[in-house]
Amino acid sequence: GWNPFSHPYKKMDYGKWELFIPPGQDGFSPVSHGSKLKVVIRSKNGEILYRISPWAKYVARVDSNVNYDWIHWEPPLPYLRKHPQPKKPKSLRIYESHVGIASPEGKVASYKNFTYNILPKIKDLGYNCVQLMAIMEHAYYASFGYQITSFFAASSRYGTPDDLKELIDIAHSLGITVLLDVVHSHASNNSEDGLNKFDGTDSCFFHSGPRGTHSLWDSRLFDYSNWEVLRFLLSNLRWWIEEYGFDGFRFDGVTSMLYHNHGIGTGFSGDYHEYFGLHVDEDALIYLIMANHMIHLLHPESITVAEDVSGMPALCCPIAQGGGGFDYRLAMAIPDKWIQIIKELKDEDWNMGNIVHTLTNRRYEEKYIAYAESHDQALVGDKTLAFRLMDAEMYTNMSVHSALTPVIDRGIQLHKMIRLITHALGGEGYLNFMGDKSK
Repeated sequence: GWNPFSHPYKKMDYGKWELFIPPGQDGFSPVSHGSKLKVVIRSKNGEILYRISPWAKYVARVDSNVNYDWIHWEPPLPYLRKHPQPKKPKSLRIYESHVGIASPEGKVASYKNFTYNILPKIKDLGYNCVQLMAIMEHAYYASFGYQITSFFAASSRYGTPDDLKELIDIAHSLGITVLLDVVHSHASNNSEDGLNKFDGTDSCFFHSGPRGTHSLWDSRLFDYSNWEVLRFLLSNLRWWIEEYGFDGFRFDGVTSMLYHNHGIGTGFSGDYHEYFGLHVDEDALIYLIMANHMIHLLHPESITVAEDVSGMPALCCPIAQGGGGFDYRLAMAIPDKWIQIIKELKDEDWNMGNIVHTLTNRRYEEKYIAYAESHDQALVGDKTLAFRLMDAEMYTNMSVHSALTPVIDRGIQLHKMIRLITHALGGEGYLNFMGDKSK
């Protein structure tokens, strides 16, 4: 019973469209909290398209629907922050986490569960920062939040936007900084409930043709030279800080953004010719610089972390010095080194000089976050260090009621020592993925 043409938009300059809906006779908004909404677009070839607004604040699967619905979120009593944001820590100790799997129960866990059951444990273990994965709404749960469909919507799987605001507020009351794992490197292929083909073309938000598609991720790639795309992404960063209270971001897929080849099939040796030339996507690099400049100008206590496997020089140097402006970069060579050692070497063949070199091999005056393993190793088709060291005996001999076997004894000792030396030498910050058994 919808009338898709009842409220036409007015076309304005610079690609903008405006729709003003006046209050009803009672003075209240005619669009009540919880209403379902859609944007209806007549494409250039006359096709009628039903879309979710790119700026939708809340989307959810209603009943047995396959696609997400845009739901107007404007509660009469919105959550009000009670606690101030903590100061930027001198040294980050990050607990990387996924709200949905933060429970032993066989179901998708909630923001409330994380707030009241997990945050106190994180505080007790000595972490001063939580990095939240899979918050930006994604239609495909198994993508672990890396195929975004609604960039301004907090995932409805775990609860409401107000539940997430409460989670961050309670974390702040415990002195814990909260980072969002932000995905601006690519977007989901979905068009019914995503950004793809929003106006019926393949070039709205994204590059047209092969340049607009990531061959390995099967996702769309933003056109960072487009002013409206820049406004969309920069306002998205401000939204998560100012609306929800996030203290900064871990930028995902920075390597894919920096190079036209997205780092596919490329080995980076550290030679400077690999980082400067026509193969660098200057539009994407300038977007990252603009993002860091804006974040640190408007919110000086905010933190930005780059997930870059290439080692792009000066990425974490100040913008005034010609750098990228990130506060930290992930030391992505360290977990790869530990996996290589465990897979290929006997214990007596471990080369301490090589290990120390890998742990201390950092670019001058750039801050690194060290980790022995993250979600990349623990979740995405790989094995944790504990399973690499102890494998099948993890299931049978990890109890105090069973005898300590040589495999478990060796595994636990090496597990602790790997983390000790990584924490001590690896960088200016430390990260651990939830469930990877260590402090």
